[in-house]
Amino acid sequence: MHTDQERCVRAVQSKDARFDGWFFTAVVTTRIYCRPSCPVVPPKPENMTFYPSAAACQQAGFRACKRCRPDTSPGSPEWNQRADLVARAMRLIADGVIDREGVPGLAARLGYSTRQVERQLLAELGAGPLALARAQRAQTARLLIETTALPMAEVAFAAGFSSIRTFNDTVREVFALSPSELRSRHPKQPVTTPGVLALRLPFRAPLNPDNLFGHLAATAVPGVEEWCDGAYRRTLRLPYGHGIVALAPRPDHIACRLTLSDMRDLPVAISRCRRMLDLDADPVAIDDQLRTDPLLAPLVDKAPGRRVPRTVDEAEFAVRAVLGQQVSTSAARTHAARLVTAHGEPVEDPEGGLTHLFPSPGALAALDPASLAMPRTRRTTFTTLVNQLADGSLHLGVESDWEESRARLLSLPGFGPWTVDVIAMRALGDPDAFLPTDLGIRRAAQQLGLPSTPAALTARAAAWRPWRAYAVQYLWATDGHPINFLPV
Repeated sequence: MHTDQERCVRAVQSKDARFDGWFFTAVVTTRIYCRPSCPVVPPKPENMTFYPSAAACQQAGFRACKRCRPDTSPGSPEWNQRADLVARAMRLIADGVIDREGVPGLAARLGYSTRQVERQLLAELGAGPLALARAQRAQTARLLIETTALPMAEVAFAAGFSSIRTFNDTVREVFALSPSELRSRHPKQPVTTPGVLALRLPFRAPLNPDNLFGHLAATAVPGVEEWCDGAYRRTLRLPYGHGIVALAPRPDHIACRLTLSDMRDLPVAISRCRRMLDLDADPVAIDDQLRTDPLLAPLVDKAPGRRVPRTVDEAEFAVRAVLGQQVSTSAARTHAARLVTAHGEPVEDPEGGLTHLFPSPGALAALDPASLAMPRTRRTTFTTLVNQLADGSLHLGVESDWEESRARLLSLPGFGPWTVDVIAMRALGDPDAFLPTDLGIRRAAQQLGLPSTPAALTARAAAWRPWRAYAVQYLWATDGHPINFLPV
């Protein structure tokens, strides 16, 4: 979008928050870059230059605006609606891969050469992988500086910087303030329990929390997830340790309370929580497309801004999808809870009732199949899945190619279209995944006057593309199932 000068200027002049994260406005006279909704008087059009990323602005010598704080914008929805090389690379960068494995590790995960990855990122985003990772480190550093009382040395390493000097230089360059000056601009933070952070996760309005938190709470696995005091809480398996997160909907943000065993996991934890809640979606574009169907339009108008509830762990969700085949939500939770108790890693939760991390694929691959209380055919499906996840022959991470992953899953015994599409929708993040054979979808279709046979419904749903996963949420919401209601 940043190449459409006229459209970008209109968005800036109208202070349209819908475009925050889509592009950034750099002002050549002040050398400052802003989000489109910046509250200051818009500059003259001839003084505006537009960039596709904060990293590109920083590379061009612009510093972040102190009023609108462009580094806190929601992420671009492009990276959640695409599965090409650039989108997959951006998801991996957000997941902290460069800080842990470097650019060669990023390229290896994507299956391309380092040169090819750098070339494509530079062409589309105006910045290479190192610059994009640096911008993310700066954002994390600012967050820690302003919201915690951590010593600056701990902030530097928790944000992913290799040295305190690099940390100081980057903060000064990006924000035109030293780390100490940045902290002094905000109220002094009280000393809190080590590893505990309270954050605000932004999103593009509108956001309907009913089905989003309702689904997560209704399917919560005891010991791993819970709904407590108006918040969805769960344990997190992270690269350097583990964590517990509490997420609660607010009118203009998601309140997030993170408890981490290692602060280096902060950017990864934030990225995974945003992804689970689908916070980088563009609800206006999605709902406008779905409204073109006269039978869907009343559902969208009644409760706009529905998101797709996703996951913080793709392998975990695939396992849970198999456990949920042909059984009720309650039975699926019971099966999962038994696995958690027997094979999950214990964690301490002084603030609630969480007890374990969900078992890793390696732990599940080592269990005795005879101990599984499920039919033999589903037992075969389960053991085949966890074995392939454990030995690395099946990858379901953020770097996954959606079509390739679908094909791999369909080749496994016991994996039909419904299971594969549920995993594609909620684990892989495909916004166009569709469930025409789902009983709830067929009931909703019949109630609304849509075609109820899978083939006919799929043909009708072609007009909803590329947002069929969101249409699924609106169709599910016609039912009285607990997944559609915010817990009380």
